[in-house]
Amino acid sequence: MAKAKTGGERQLVAQNRKARHDFFIDDTLEAGIALAGTEVKALRAGRSNIQDAYAGPKQGELYLLNAYIPEYAGGNRLNHETRRPRKLLVHKRQLNKLLAELQRQGMTLVPLSIYFNEKGRAKVELGLARGKKKYDKRETERERDWQRDKARLLRHRG
Repeated sequence: MAKAKTGGERQLVAQNRKARHDFFIDDTLEAGIALAGTEVKALRAGRSNIQDAYAGPKQGELYLLNAYIPEYAGGNRLNHETRRPRKLLVHKRQLNKLLAELQRQGMTLVPLSIYFNEKGRAKVELGLARGKKKYDKRETERERDWQRDKARLLRHRG
């Protein structure tokens, strides 16, 4: 018997862990993805990759570019392309706001994760990001190490 999902639970499909290392994430938003049938089945099977993916405007709409969703093994000749541009579903007001933010120098839209929400719909979490320099990455790593050591010291003291 299948385990019942609790409310608000989301099934994570792909995560871009390197994004928070390479970028300062200023703002996040959730967007739907327009997918073909075999893409949904391939996502549910796992093995998708969004490490090199990014989102950008194309013909007045927002698209997820360079995201890898493998071909579905049970698919036939109607299988999807693995790296095709996929339309992102956002409200017009959100789109206009994002396009204005992207015009600023150094800003980009990076997918942070792809997941299925509690209704079973595929969603992508996008981050409005600024690129980090090498010294920023070192500073972030130093801060993370210090927090880990501090927690360890406090644990040992009781």
